[in-house]
Amino acid sequence: MPDSQLVDPFGRRITYLRLSVTDRCDFRCTYCMSEDMVFAPRAQILTLEELYAVADAFISLGVKRIRVTGGEPLVRKGLTGLLAQLGARSELEDLAITTNGSQLPSLAPALRDAGVKRLNISLDSLKRDRFAELTRRDRLDQVLAGIEAARAAGFKRIKLNSVVQKGRNDDEILDLVDFATERGLDISFIEEMPLGSVSSHQRQITFCSSDEVRERIEARHTLVRSSHATGGPSRYWQVAGSETQVGFISPHSNNFCGSCNRVRVTAEGKLVLCLGHEGALDLKSLMRRHPGDGERLRNALVDALQLKPEKHHFRTDEQVQVVRFMSMTGG
Repeated sequence: MPDSQLVDPFGRRITYLRLSVTDRCDFRCTYCMSEDMVFAPRAQILTLEELYAVADAFISLGVKRIRVTGGEPLVRKGLTGLLAQLGARSELEDLAITTNGSQLPSLAPALRDAGVKRLNISLDSLKRDRFAELTRRDRLDQVLAGIEAARAAGFKRIKLNSVVQKGRNDDEILDLVDFATERGLDISFIEEMPLGSVSSHQRQITFCSSDEVRERIEARHTLVRSSHATGGPSRYWQVAGSETQVGFISPHSNNFCGSCNRVRVTAEGKLVLCLGHEGALDLKSLMRRHPGDGERLRNALVDALQLKPEKHHFRTDEQVQVVRFMSMTGG
């Protein structure tokens, strides 16, 4: 039995797992994947039982927070059963999902009943035509209905995620903040990450820093530095006079690597130690060669942590530093 904690060579303790359950999605967001994505065959994707085995190994090694991601996680059949298993684990302090919101009109109550505590919902535009352009799907009304369904289901914390791009949606920053404050939601603004090659825009031109976003918000709202933390990379500010927390995820302009406490497992079972590096450990092959061997899996995780890099080095030019798309890694 290995040490009961996951600690990397830089003394960072890993307590947060982002677990992708599928690479598939019902949207085709321009910064996340191509229109003609080729998805992995079913046999290459971890089964629900394997996903739970991975989560169980991490929990036994001190992970306290799990975020379920995709692709779009809610298109994975049988997901609520896996979530109920995870939700029953008393060791977990937080079970959350990142979703595009499209399936929430029908699934929000079931997610709440399964033990999911928080939802992050992607929303980059409140304009129907622009939403359709950015996601390549005309489903804004469906997402807005999903947000309302999540509110009605009683989730305590719902956060919107918005990737801001100059000339594409940066004129909606204040509208998105107002949308959040009017509904008692939180919102995080994200600098686009250079993952995968895109043809819809030039990242060097569309890059919008978190400082620029904050300056625009402060033209209308007073922001007060907040101590709020979710275990993720956001730095939070409170919108004065409201319940809304505004977060900024700044992989370019404010590198958050020094406090990194997370790793990712892809839907194909690859352990990604850093979002900004290509290296990954194949957990699926290990589990399929040695089914049911939890100790071997835990030992592999402890050993792999010794390879976790100190930081990423994202640049704002057009050079693609990581070939895989975000949808292949997990949000």
